[in-house]
Parts: sequence; C-alpha cells; structure tokens
Amino acid sequence: MSRKLTGKALAKFEAKRDVWQEVLDGIREIKAGGGKRAKVEAKSYVVGVRLKSGLSQAKFAAALGVSKRTLEQWEQGRRKPSGAAKQLS
Repeated sequence: MSRKLTGKALAKFEAKRDVWQEVLDGIREIKAGGGKRAKVEAKSYVVGVRLKSGLSQAKFAAALGVSKRTLEQWEQGRRKPSGAAKQLS
C-alpha cells in the first residue's frame, strides 16, 4: 500500500507531474488495447429485475405494493425483501 503524500512531499510530487503526458499515455494505452473493460453489474438482484422491467423505482414499487423507500432500501442492500417480494431474490 502506498503512503499518502502530505505538505511539501505532495507539492514536490505535483511540481514534477506532467498531467497532459499522463492523459496522452492513457489514450495510447487504450488505442493499443491495453485498457481493461469492466463489466458493471447491478448491486443487487432487485435492481437488475427493475432495470430489466424498464420501470422507474416509483412504478416498480407500486407494482409490488411497497413504498418507494422500501424498494430503495432493497436496492441499496440495507434491507432484504420478505414475503411474496422475496421471490425476486
């Protein structure tokens, strides 16, 4: 793990840094195929189901008979569905 730079050490590092060169190097790396693709997955299964349905949080919550706040908590992983809604997960 790298140390955090503070004060004079940070100023010294920033003075030597060539941000534009870093950007150009990054572009060259991407063009050369060196960049990695990242697959972004839904944080929870509930989010995935809602996104596939094409419904907003409010409409999806209404279709399930729960409040929008409850749906938000499911999607954020703070709570888990129970009862009939548990069949989603």
